Amino acid sequence: MTTQIHGHEVIEMMVTAQQDYTVESLKAAIITKFGPETRFHTCSAEDMDADALIGFLAQRGKFIGSPDGFRINPATVCDHG
Repeated sequence: MTTQIHGHEVIEMMVTAQQDYTVESLKAAIITKFGPETRFHTCSAEDMDADALIGFLAQRGKFIGSPDGFRINPATVCDHG
């Protein structure tokens, strides 16, 4: 059975880490913490792998910075789970 994790858990991981990521380093951190087979869902999307979740969060403006170094944008973090 595939594990389903809400995208908020990845956002919380990024907030807690307080560091910049690249797409590659964020993907590695997600896989290390949640596992390579984990699928993610949000309030408006489901069944995403790490790559799809990163793209989804970027498209939604959840990151600040550039692809060479970004972090979660605190102004876009919602408070529902």
